[in-house]
Amino acid sequence: MKNRKLRMLIFFGSVISLLYLTGCKAKPPSRIEKRVVQESKDLVIGGKDWQNPVPDNASSVKLGSKHFQHHCQVCHGLDGHTTGVPFARNISPPVPDLGTPDIQKYSDGQLKWIIENGIRLTGMPKWKGFLTDEEMWQVVRYIRHLPARGSLGIPEVYVREFEEHAQTHKEHTQKEPMKNKVTE
Repeated sequence: MKNRKLRMLIFFGSVISLLYLTGCKAKPPSRIEKRVVQESKDLVIGGKDWQNPVPDNASSVKLGSKHFQHHCQVCHGLDGHTTGVPFARNISPPVPDLGTPDIQKYSDGQLKWIIENGIRLTGMPKWKGFLTDEEMWQVVRYIRHLPARGSLGIPEVYVREFEEHAQTHKEHTQKEPMKNKVTE
């Protein structure tokens, strides 16, 4: 077991060194990078045997939804599927759609562990100290019962950003023709 871990650490260290040498440009992860990350997660993510003490009912899902909307929607969208999050696919690694089999395969305990501790180098922060254990378990219940993709719309912060950007663009394009007339 120790030899396997040592080999894995050497392998991951080599891969990370290689990735560092290829530059820091944000681009979609390669097949090898995805595999390395998944192997790393499998070694690091705890909580596999933790049992969710929060009842699996509509009330718990609703409470989990409220915490999710407050803390998680900026990256994962209102529905957990990254709907309306403009950067979700443009960062490396991309923000995961929480409804995919890759995420749903985790046990409740593993999902709670991820929420509690975060995942280094992915952008996933730790919520320990911000959410109580019960609130984290409620978020897990929500993740297990995500609404359909796009059914909750776009997070308000991105709606406002789009509107402000459009207004700034409109103001800029209205001023441009005036500049051209003055210089003609």
